[in-house]
Amino acid sequence: MAKVEIDHEVEDFSAPITGAETFQLSAHRGKNIIVYFYPKDNTPGCTTEGQNFRDLYPDFTALNTIVVGVSKDSLRTHENYKAKHNFPFELITDPDETVCKHFDVIKLKKLYGKEYMGIERSTFLIDTQGVLRQEWRKVKVKGHADAVLEAVKAL
Repeated sequence: MAKVEIDHEVEDFSAPITGAETFQLSAHRGKNIIVYFYPKDNTPGCTTEGQNFRDLYPDFTALNTIVVGVSKDSLRTHENYKAKHNFPFELITDPDETVCKHFDVIKLKKLYGKEYMGIERSTFLIDTQGVLRQEWRKVKVKGHADAVLEAVKAL
């Protein structure tokens, strides 16, 4: 798979998703798609980010937009996380990092002096034709979902 680029069509991909389904990018043609990558279920920043997208979800759907979250957590963990926080959107499991690598979000990170490869919090806005219109990298959670919503409104 080629890496995604702004103003270029995103190559189709599929991945396991909550609800015992498979997410297929091309199946959502005709809708805007927000794909947000986060490091881990049930951690404070990731939970806040998910809750912010949840709270704005009616605004996104009113703008013909779906939201999908992606992390390396298992489907079982995702199902519990989604239910616990009443997320109205699905979560992709990507344990082999296929989708993460497609969007180039696996980066060298540091925690307590240790270096490791992990997901850099990132969000991508794909338009109704499957073209990447905007990306946010090294996301800070506060105000992020609002900024994404404003970008969707500007399409």
